[in-house]
Amino acid sequence: MDNTGYGPQEASKAYQYIHKALCKEYGVFTLNVENFSSDKEHIIRYLLKENNTEKVLDVVEVTFQYIEAVIPLINNYAYIAHISSSPDNAIEELNQRFKEHAIGYQYEASPIIRTDSTYTHSEIVKPALSLLSNEIFQGAFDEYTKAHEHYRHNRNKECLAECLKAFESTMKIICSQKKWKYDQKDTASKLIKACAENGLFQSFSETQLGSLKNLLEGGIPTIRNKFGGHGQGEVIQQVDSKLTRYCLNMTGTTIIFMIEQSNIK
Repeated sequence: MDNTGYGPQEASKAYQYIHKALCKEYGVFTLNVENFSSDKEHIIRYLLKENNTEKVLDVVEVTFQYIEAVIPLINNYAYIAHISSSPDNAIEELNQRFKEHAIGYQYEASPIIRTDSTYTHSEIVKPALSLLSNEIFQGAFDEYTKAHEHYRHNRNKECLAECLKAFESTMKIICSQKKWKYDQKDTASKLIKACAENGLFQSFSETQLGSLKNLLEGGIPTIRNKFGGHGQGEVIQQVDSKLTRYCLNMTGTTIIFMIEQSNIK
């Protein structure tokens, strides 16, 4: 990071931020038992000795969050961008290196996201995140990215719950923007009905519309209600990762469809 042209003072602040953020996440005072002289050394030593993939990814994620959010705010950023790599270029290079080494992750819109399928990532995840990045959809964006974060850490039940939240939030936002009548307490079925009655799916025939409503009502909400939203009794229920991935992809595809149909820019 020191060789990027940001200068020693900016680099020192960056390492300090990354070190503190990771310590806070893990509930420790320092990343290493050894008393190293700088935050930079703590991070580098930790990164080199850590065998847990998720924790290594945490370092990468926090580092790129800093690059993306803070670097453009530096006073001499225009000069820096001229002589060095911009945050966007750095993210592009990171994702390219992930891809070259067959590492199933990509950095998109802050969280590092699992990419079990390159096609699915490019055709569903990225377009969904792009549409949700509109500040109007901020709530749904937060929930959809949380769903991906839970999926990355194999927290399948939590992933399903956030999928439903993102799905419902998207419909509520569309209804609000279109001034369609609905209640904040409405669940997925009522929201789907409100959207359908107001012509969100008007380009489909009656038969196709009925099939779509059945798919939405019987897909995401049902999966979540059966496995993620009720008491599990004496036997601890395990939500299958394949089922979770299906639900996550269905959520992304449905969000893309609804936002595109709404024509909200």
